[in-house]
Amino acid sequence: MEEAIQYAKKYLEDLLSFFGLNTEVHATTSDEVIELNIPSTHLNGFLIGQRGETMRSLQYLVSNALKNNNFENTRVSVDVAEYKKQRAERLATQAEDWIRAVRDSGKEMELRPMNAADRRVVHNVASEAGLMSDSVGEGRDRRVVLKPSSDAEPAAETELETETA
Repeated sequence: MEEAIQYAKKYLEDLLSFFGLNTEVHATTSDEVIELNIPSTHLNGFLIGQRGETMRSLQYLVSNALKNNNFENTRVSVDVAEYKKQRAERLATQAEDWIRAVRDSGKEMELRPMNAADRRVVHNVASEAGLMSDSVGEGRDRRVVLKPSSDAEPAAETELETETA
């Protein structure tokens, strides 16, 4: 595992150097996921991209580099200037509002399409609040449905998500 972490860290640092950014990437692991954190720089907006798309692309590149070099663990999470952490906190706050609306109305609510990481945040908040949730749709149109629950079943994705968070 340590060899995979070092490879992923070096690969991302080399990739960043192509953009003229010579910075040290912080690498850790959590639940079999290699977490690579790029500190805040003047290129934050560029590296994050619109709604995190560039960041997810960097994540995809690092993950594929690990796969192509036969490393066992290829799940990777790339974060730029704690963007993902801050986004998850904002989304959790928004999810609390959605949960209140579902409780007040007693009706289910279908949310906008979200990536796997965002859906996971909403499912966790719903579960903690005692609401049921489900993911419906395919691909980029996949979304969370919040449902009122009298028996407080835990929220869960209906299938294993392979997209890295």
